[in-house]
Amino acid sequence: MASYILAIAPAYFKRNVVIRPMTSTTHTTKSGLTDFELIKSCLDGNNQSFSELVARYKNLVYSIILRMVTDREEANDLAQDVFIKIYKNLDKYYPDYKLSTWIIRITTNHVIDYRRKKKQECVPLDEVSYDMAAPTAETPEEAYLKTERTQQLAQVINDLPDMYKLPIVLYHQQGLSYQEIADVIHEPLSKVKNRIFRGRKILKDTLVGLRESENYGV
Repeated sequence: MASYILAIAPAYFKRNVVIRPMTSTTHTTKSGLTDFELIKSCLDGNNQSFSELVARYKNLVYSIILRMVTDREEANDLAQDVFIKIYKNLDKYYPDYKLSTWIIRITTNHVIDYRRKKKQECVPLDEVSYDMAAPTAETPEEAYLKTERTQQLAQVINDLPDMYKLPIVLYHQQGLSYQEIADVIHEPLSKVKNRIFRGRKILKDTLVGLRESENYGV
């Protein structure tokens, strides 16, 4: 099965993947089957069912990985590894949990292990789109400043320790609830809330300091 996933993976991951927020709805697409029904079909040896699971969750997996590693090619390779790991562990999935939460847990754990082995500290987020104010007519100077601030925010998030960065990314960019994040990172709900609160404070204090330095020409 691993060779089958590697065979279909380029078609899924080498294309330009559109990053979308995760939704909490139950997935039913071409086959009309629920996620759990597809999993049971996979365990019965139906490779096409796993292809559909990949199609349903490739954007979610890829977008999370892209926020945690250095480039798109690396994210492609890790996404293939993640789906191989997902397939090998399908028999361990319990329908009491949302499949998306289970997949996010496998994805984040895999990338964290990968980064730990490589001893990577930098996590670029310069290609992430951040929610900004509603578009208005802008002067070239305003457009430049807006782009600069977006890049600045990406860098500041990039510099956060993982213990704050991961909850921030999952909450603000993937749309997970506090409880879903707690399930993913295996931490109490109170700790998740605290880390998001402290992460936001670090972001705010850092951005304020940077902008004060700009104003005073430091």
